[in-house]
Amino acid sequence: MNAIRKKDKVLILAGKDRGKQGEVIEVLRDVERVRVAKLNLVKRHNRATQTEPAGIREKEAPLHISNVMLVCPKCAKAMRPKSDRLSDGTKVRVCRKCGEMIVS
Repeated sequence: MNAIRKKDKVLILAGKDRGKQGEVIEVLRDVERVRVAKLNLVKRHNRATQTEPAGIREKEAPLHISNVMLVCPKCAKAMRPKSDRLSDGTKVRVCRKCGEMIVS
């Protein structure tokens, strides 16, 4: 089961933005990385196109999924979610701190 999904709130554990929280905007499953909104920004030099002028732009660089931890929306604590099954057999993520089901 995938612990981190798009639109989840995560805490960054390592790197220049350690300790900051943000929302996941993209999950790259094949390389085990995530992009977090407005965090881990890098500058990129862009060539001019017909629609955009040339310039230096900032964009989010991907972080390895092991360097982020899910934040529970109910208790606001960072934790590794545990996987549980409902009575109808569907898998859900559950907070280890407060026991609340995490809905995405």
